[in-house]
Amino acid sequence: MTTTTAEQIQKITNNQHQNPFEILGSHRLSDHNGKSSWVVRAYLPKADAAWVIRPEERDSYPMHSVHHPNFFECEIEAPELKNYQLKVKEGDRERVFYDPYAFRSPKLTDFDRYLFAEGNHHRIYEKLGAHPVTLNGIEGVYFAVWAPNARNVSIVGDFNEWDGRKDQMERTETGIWELFIPQLPSGTLYKYEIKNPQGHIYLKSDPYGFGQEVRPDTASKVVDLNQYQWQDESWIQQRRQRDPHDQPISVYELHAGSWLHTGAEHPPDSGEVVRVSEKPEGRFLTYRELADKLIPYVKDLGYTHIELLPVAEHPYDGSWGYQVAGYFAPTSRFGSPEDFMYFVDQCHANDIGVIVDWVPGHFPKDSHGLAYFDGTHLYEHDDPRKGEHKEWGTYVFNYSRNEVRNFLVSNALFWFDKYHIDGIRVDAVASMLYLDYNRKDGEWVPNRYGGHENLEAADFLRQLNYLIFGYYPGILSIAEESTAWPLVSRPTYLGGLGFNFKWNMGWMHDMLDYFSEDPIHRRYHHNHVTFSLMYAFSENFMLALSHDEVVHGKGSLWDRMPGDDWQKFANLRCLFSYMFTHPGKKTMFMGMEFGQHQEWNAWGDLQWDLLNQESHQKLKRFFKDINGIYRSQPALYTQDFSDEGFEWIDCNDADNSIVSFIRKDQYSDEFVVTVCNFTPVPHHDYWIGVPQAGFYEEIFNSDAECYGGSNMGNAGGKATVEWSNPKWSQALPLCLPPLSVMVFKHKPDA
Repeated sequence: MTTTTAEQIQKITNNQHQNPFEILGSHRLSDHNGKSSWVVRAYLPKADAAWVIRPEERDSYPMHSVHHPNFFECEIEAPELKNYQLKVKEGDRERVFYDPYAFRSPKLTDFDRYLFAEGNHHRIYEKLGAHPVTLNGIEGVYFAVWAPNARNVSIVGDFNEWDGRKDQMERTETGIWELFIPQLPSGTLYKYEIKNPQGHIYLKSDPYGFGQEVRPDTASKVVDLNQYQWQDESWIQQRRQRDPHDQPISVYELHAGSWLHTGAEHPPDSGEVVRVSEKPEGRFLTYRELADKLIPYVKDLGYTHIELLPVAEHPYDGSWGYQVAGYFAPTSRFGSPEDFMYFVDQCHANDIGVIVDWVPGHFPKDSHGLAYFDGTHLYEHDDPRKGEHKEWGTYVFNYSRNEVRNFLVSNALFWFDKYHIDGIRVDAVASMLYLDYNRKDGEWVPNRYGGHENLEAADFLRQLNYLIFGYYPGILSIAEESTAWPLVSRPTYLGGLGFNFKWNMGWMHDMLDYFSEDPIHRRYHHNHVTFSLMYAFSENFMLALSHDEVVHGKGSLWDRMPGDDWQKFANLRCLFSYMFTHPGKKTMFMGMEFGQHQEWNAWGDLQWDLLNQESHQKLKRFFKDINGIYRSQPALYTQDFSDEGFEWIDCNDADNSIVSFIRKDQYSDEFVVTVCNFTPVPHHDYWIGVPQAGFYEEIFNSDAECYGGSNMGNAGGKATVEWSNPKWSQALPLCLPPLSVMVFKHKPDA
């Protein structure tokens, strides 16, 4: 005699019941003469026989089939019935396990569900996803996934032979499905089998999964992120006390997959370097190997931060990480989550901050990912005019949906929380802010006011930045934004988007256009050098020469410099020196520091063999020194975002392609003078005005012999002479080397 109906059993066996706990597991039947009676039901596909085992007893209770050959039940007389086990015989194999449907303690509270539905659960990643927990004294893994439009959701993996009938999840009112599976260890591979109302099956990785298989495999992996013992408490505390705006920030941007492979020696300062082919046979370096090789290299060059192209899990190497499928999982290409924690920890131990490229603007259409997640357009818009970037072949997040915004905001917070990163560089912000971005007329939908601004995306970015600076003072939030959208790097309480830095794309384009000109023609393009100061303080700008400038047929920076090899090197030193003395923080892509000749190839390595040549070694030495000058002179970084920190001496000498200016320290009377000669013509007795009399020490000269220059200069500095100039009463009669930038520091007591 069965204790449930054939219809209910059929719903379970057909995987159509949204609350399998109503049928499966243990259920009290009745109390007679003070004795309790229970029924235990289990759906066990492939089972020939089954028993219930109570660990405190030696006896087992045989189960019998009802209405279906693999649906079993038995009655047990006992005062309590919990933590029982099932013994199952499948052919010649027997196994014993705890019944998942004996555990009903949800990790998600009603308040969790409320906050998530409202879009304000800032640490929802601690509840959704896969989490090792202990229930009723039994270790296992709690799973939860948001799939509100699914008919059914199951957890599948090696542990259940990828059979979606075995571990069916329970649906809650908010569309979150959950289940605890006992005795699953960390490292377990799993996916969600999701059925839409029509019964179509979607096999999905976990959107909140903390780990994933190495591509091309796509299963999620159970990971406990609380095992690593961090050693960077002092770094984090110091970061909280700092204002990045008045700090030196010099960022080394790199793609971890093509900086260096195994099979090549780490580039030394001198000596033989083993060349790796354009498609090396060696494997990627792991996060720990990168810590051993990359950190000393970057530290020696004097950079303050490392910026990694996206490290979140992505299926295709050729996307460079910009088509993210696993937003909460550092890519397994380079090792485990703990390995990445070690990398960040070691950066902090060496006084280097870590910035990660973060991609909230779009996601790929890969079948295992977020696309059409529960059989509907859940994370993306259903209208392709709003939900698709055709040029990129990707979907756009639906920023108007609370749960989607919650997913993205919590993801950004997650990287700061669990991986201790120091900043995010937000990719393709312009594509988020404009509904007509790369879309033709008729291919986009105006906002409610008839405009082309994506109001929901702007609100999302404000919420994001408000929260990350509230939780993590002192971090960086950098916008890659190429339009005139106002107040990108201004606080949200002023109506801004809340970033604290914005890439200066205008400066980058002007300077690369200018330096690609033959010096003889530069007098006609002088405004390219000076125009950036017309708007330099309208945003908190970061000057960036990034990976985007050395791909897609643009060639390397070396390629764009005119002249012979000597002039190419001199032009590069001029460009970089002007960058480091111009207002704004700095970002440069790997390989620029030694004059990479070839366009960046994401499948290969940098051209480390160039460091066998003295000229390239000298350029690398130049970078070490320009970083050192930058970090040692507060005038070059404490007032990057105020016109009080900058003053032109002369910006009008277009005929000679020479500019000179003053940079001023915010917290003292110190200042430095920079003079740039952008042609290969030297000048003797070239006078520039200065604000104070005294001796001006030449603290940097890009034309120094140790950098590969002609070694012209001013014998360590110049004393002022009186000058009857309308603006300047004192002047420096300088020797200006060809294609050079010089920096002078006032020494009033000298």
